[in-house]
Amino acid sequence: MREDGAVAASCQVAAGGEQRPEPELELDVVGLSDASQLVYTALVGLPRGSASEIAEACGMGAVAAGRQLSALVKDGLAIKSTGRPPRFTAAAPDVAVTELIREGERRLDAARFLVRRLAETHREAHRISDPSIAVELLTGHEDINSAFRRLTGSARQQVRAFDRPPYVNRPGSDLENQRRRQHTGVAHRVVYDRAAVAWPGRLRDDILPSVRTGEEARVRAELPLKLVIADDRSAIIPFSLATGGHSVAYLVHRSPILAALEALFEAEWERATPLRDTTPPAGRGDGPDAATRALLGLLASGCTDAAIARTQGWSERTTQRRIRRLMTELGAATRFQAAAQAARRGWLE
Repeated sequence: MREDGAVAASCQVAAGGEQRPEPELELDVVGLSDASQLVYTALVGLPRGSASEIAEACGMGAVAAGRQLSALVKDGLAIKSTGRPPRFTAAAPDVAVTELIREGERRLDAARFLVRRLAETHREAHRISDPSIAVELLTGHEDINSAFRRLTGSARQQVRAFDRPPYVNRPGSDLENQRRRQHTGVAHRVVYDRAAVAWPGRLRDDILPSVRTGEEARVRAELPLKLVIADDRSAIIPFSLATGGHSVAYLVHRSPILAALEALFEAEWERATPLRDTTPPAGRGDGPDAATRALLGLLASGCTDAAIARTQGWSERTTQRRIRRLMTELGAATRFQAAAQAARRGWLE
């Protein structure tokens, strides 16, 4: 038997005096049985070992060791050389075992996806069988995202939303899906909390691009909650139990509760200030420059100096100076008058 120091170090004396390799890693978590672990561990310390040598090192029969070696070769954990007798070499553990771990993770992801789908089917079946279930509690980021995608993806007429911080997903992450829905004729009406408009980069990178593709946007100083309504069928109200806590949401089906949410949206929509894209059309040289148009749009939306400064990347002193200069140019004594004068001149179109 070819037994070097590496194999001797990986063996322990079992009852009856026979020596067996002691696995340094518990590999059953990646799908290896105890016998497979035993053989692979011996093979790591016994390069180019034959089946009989591995069998002797592991204290098992040659036939059983041969079966385990064939399985290791099939799984990519061992390499079989030609010749008589054939010899075996362990694949590098950091490569082979890592790939087993990845495969296990892929299977777990597939299992999680199946569980979520079955859970959705289970909830829907119970809701249909019992129409009195008007509100469902969703917990966990994945469940809420899945319900949101299902809700908005099934909309056929319109999506209505209240948008306000804090955010779990990156703002604008649904922009491409929204564009596709709008191209199929699904209208989008969104009321933004003033804090959402002031969120760094949000106006430029998300809200205005949405407006350019057909979204109707308005702004309120403060919104009571986050909300997404698909047609007149269902709605989602996301919230968190505590700052930095678990994501939780209510899924509301057609019911008096949903009707109340629709009425709330329409009431806030009527009170909100329209938010328009103030970027001048290409080739248009009249009127103010792009920065001034953006400032006018933010003023018309009721944003504070601090919010305008964050949105535009200006200091508050620069912001105040620009506002005073603009009000002087328009002959306005208040911000409201400035916005009204700008609208009369067509600068907010």
